[in-house]
Amino acid sequence: MRLRLTIIAFGTLIATPSWAQLEGVIDVHVHSAPDSRARGLDAFEVARMARRMGMRAVVMKNHYTQTASLAYLVSQLVPEVQFFGGIALNNTVGGINPAAVEHMALTTAGLGKIVWLPTFDSEHNHLLNGPNPLHVPVLRNGNPVPELLEVFALIAEYDLALATGHSSPAETLALIPIAKAAGIERIIVTHPESDLVRMPVAQQRQAAALGAWLEYPIGVALAPNEMSFEEFTGRIREVGPEHVILSTDLGQVMRPTPADGLLGYMNQMRDAGFSQADLDLMTKHNPARFLGLE
Repeated sequence: MRLRLTIIAFGTLIATPSWAQLEGVIDVHVHSAPDSRARGLDAFEVARMARRMGMRAVVMKNHYTQTASLAYLVSQLVPEVQFFGGIALNNTVGGINPAAVEHMALTTAGLGKIVWLPTFDSEHNHLLNGPNPLHVPVLRNGNPVPELLEVFALIAEYDLALATGHSSPAETLALIPIAKAAGIERIIVTHPESDLVRMPVAQQRQAAALGAWLEYPIGVALAPNEMSFEEFTGRIREVGPEHVILSTDLGQVMRPTPADGLLGYMNQMRDAGFSQADLDLMTKHNPARFLGLE
């Protein structure tokens, strides 16, 4: 059988079958240029790789600007793959800004699907990783800031999905029921295992019981200071594949491309004992439900 080498991490090579593809797979977390941060590839390269691998859909993410417009442009170049975008409610878009959310939702072709709560401008990041005078709170005295309730109403009105961004575990658990009560049906906890969030497994299981998915991006497992492959897969087993969406959170410089990284990691997960049904659930069905595609 002919083999090819897939780069999984800097200095690491894993042999994968040349016929292995990502047929029908959805990646809900991809970074690319253009961006104000350095990226390893541009959106058109992401698109062409996704088409070559047979992927069903890709969500383009940018921390500082909406990506519904980018998704529209990329979809014109590669119509064989569905591309979606969203908006992260950091300071650059006005923080918790209902107008920015609505205009993202109304962008041509309606490809803006996700609203991320603040990421690098979150209050949690401000307290955890260093002072940020422009941080964007989501709670005040334990209650959602008024603008957040307006944003939740818009997410429900436009049938968007909510991602918790870099909110703290306590903020996340407080906000999921409020979002559900506002009519938001699809919620994901953004990379709970990341050093940027640090949500213990017990709290992840609470989030799942409240009706949220847990996003496990392989970008976390590729960071040696964050988590080993064994820890990564062990946590997925603890949470349960039925509650997990496997993404990449790739596109950074000196890391594998999103498609190659995902392909290599899925092959490793098969070797670690995950069934094809489990992998299909985490990379096809759960992401499709999260995006409202099934």
